[in-house]
Order: sequence, then structure tokens, then C-alpha cells
Amino acid sequence: MAVKTYKPTTPSRRHMATPSFAEITKKTPEKSLVVTLKSKAGRNNFGRVTVRHQGGGNKRKYRIIDFKRNSTSPCTVTAIEYDPNRTAYIALLCDEQGNKSYTIAANGVKVGDVLYSGADSDIRPGNVLPLANIPVGTVIYNIELYPGRGAQLVRSAGAAAQLMSKEGKMGQVRLPSGEVRYIRLDCTATIGQVGNLEHENIKIGKAGKKRHMGIRPTVRGSVMNPVDHPHGGGEGRAPIGHPGPLTPWGKPALGYKTRNKKARTDKFIVKRRNAK
Repeated sequence: MAVKTYKPTTPSRRHMATPSFAEITKKTPEKSLVVTLKSKAGRNNFGRVTVRHQGGGNKRKYRIIDFKRNSTSPCTVTAIEYDPNRTAYIALLCDEQGNKSYTIAANGVKVGDVLYSGADSDIRPGNVLPLANIPVGTVIYNIELYPGRGAQLVRSAGAAAQLMSKEGKMGQVRLPSGEVRYIRLDCTATIGQVGNLEHENIKIGKAGKKRHMGIRPTVRGSVMNPVDHPHGGGEGRAPIGHPGPLTPWGKPALGYKTRNKKARTDKFIVKRRNAK
């Protein structure tokens, strides 16, 4: 994939960089695999804003992704498509019975490739195997946390994990964040790296494009009133007035750990992502 740049005809165009979509082979999604996605604007079922700075944006439909890949029938890649709901591209698969499904496209997978799922599959990008059947050192993505639940880890553009070792019924996997954790060997993973590697080089360029994405402006706490934010209030420009910056709800914003100290999954973490 290449990144498309523009002549500086306007200030926003000067630094804008967008995907070239050279890998995309099909523009419209498969009708049987999309559902309507209603805009919530960051509100929960009570109508209260629980996620700030969301609303508006272009309409988009959700593509139903098969994160389980439990079909043993060989699947042919019939198209590589853009998905507005995620950073990775998706591949449209068709098995021998004519059933179609979407999956996260691996880097290097092209139209016409045949992908397999099962313990005896080859170690090739796009194939799905249990961790027990994957050699140590293999680069993987779309990793299950619980057998049969479907892939939950390493699904964004350019991401990849690595199987480090196997011990009894557990395997050690190094995640893109640097964290090393135990995952059951009967969980499945996909061989390879998530495609769309150039996503990290994209530059939005202008505020209007963020609005198209459904992201609304962020207002600084220092320009709010004291009732709205701990940083607010004061005559003219005023300092924070606290030992460090705070969230709108009064929690420390820098270096404060919010993870439950008695989290059930702590025993599976071998090395923290921020460990020195």
C-alpha cells in the first residue's frame, strides 16, 4: 500500500496524506454481510453521554466479520475491501459450498489465494490454527483469549504478535504493546501480520475530516467553568491549581493506574507493556 500526498493548494492539503487504496479490489460491500449501524453519538441507553466528543459523521454500515473462522472448508479470497469501522482492510472469502464471509486481511494476501482453517493447515499468512500447532517464533494476529469465542487480540492495521514459548497447556505470546502474557494453546490465531501497514503514515490534514469520521471538537478544561472541570475558573489565564492535571471527574490524568489491583487476569501477564 502507498500513501497519497497532495499539492499544497490549501493549508489543509499541504500536509494531508491519505491511503491510495491500491489494494482495494471491490468498492461496495457484500449485501448479505452488512447490517445497519445506528449512530449513538456517545450516549448510552439512558441518553446520557458516556463517551465524549462523538457525534455526526458520515453514515456507515457494519461489516459482519467472522472472527471464529471455524469452517474447515478451504476458502478463496474473492476481494479485498475497505472497512470504515476499522483500520485494517477486510478480505471477502468464499468456501466450496458458496458461503461468503469477511475476515481481517493479512499482509500479502491477494485475490485468488486459498485460505485454510484447522490444526493441519500450513503455516502461511491468512491460515488459522490452534496455538498448539503453531511453531514457536511465528508471527500471528487475530488471537483468541477464550477457545471458541473468536479473535479478540491484535486486530488493528499493521499489528502483529509473536508466539514466544509453550509450557504445558499455555503459551507465551508477546503482544504489539510489548506485553507478554499466557494464552491457552487450544485458542486459535491467524498466521501473519494485519495488512494496511501504511495506516500509521496517514495524516488527517483538516478538522472537517475528523467531523466526517464522527469525532467532535475537544475543549480544554482550562477554558471551562469550575463546575464543568477541575482546571476551570479564575480571572484570565489561570494555572491548573492542582499538583498535576486532572480528568473532568477529578482523577489524575498522567501516570495514574486505573487497572483493578485484584484483576482476575493478572496471573496471565508475564511482563507488563511498560516494564523496564
